[in-house]
Amino acid sequence: MKLGLALRELHRSETELAQRLLHAGERHEADQDVYHLSRTLAAWSTEHVRAIAEQARRYDEDLDPEPRLETRLVERLRERAAEVLGREPEAGMLLLLDLREIYLAAAGVSVDWELIAQGAQGVQDLPLIELAQRAHTENLRQMRWANAKLKESATQVLLT
Repeated sequence: MKLGLALRELHRSETELAQRLLHAGERHEADQDVYHLSRTLAAWSTEHVRAIAEQARRYDEDLDPEPRLETRLVERLRERAAEVLGREPEAGMLLLLDLREIYLAAAGVSVDWELIAQGAQGVQDLPLIELAQRAHTENLRQMRWANAKLKESATQVLLT
């Protein structure tokens, strides 16, 4: 059975999504909407990672429920960069790039959740089915936020 391998990949992709969300929030600290909402959405992915690690044990996978996402030194450097970039015209382009990367990462996570849901249904693993349904719904909200924020920001950034 390869469901354990699929859970491992989902764990990796959710961790990456959380990291991208945190980086974007720190980089665009001057934009309060991006800063606060990206942290909230990253917390969802972090919780998903914990739940995936718990479920994966039943499939002989030992996954870290608390992957290290950021060191304080790197956080401070990013905060300083956010202060500087917040005053630069290039900050808008950087925001679009970050949102694009978040959207693409969230889309990949969505595919992973679909695969897990199908596998869980195949083996009739009710706890994993329930996790997949709940987490995939939150993941789709992450993706919609990135897409909406891209649409909201694109015109102003690209035409100024």
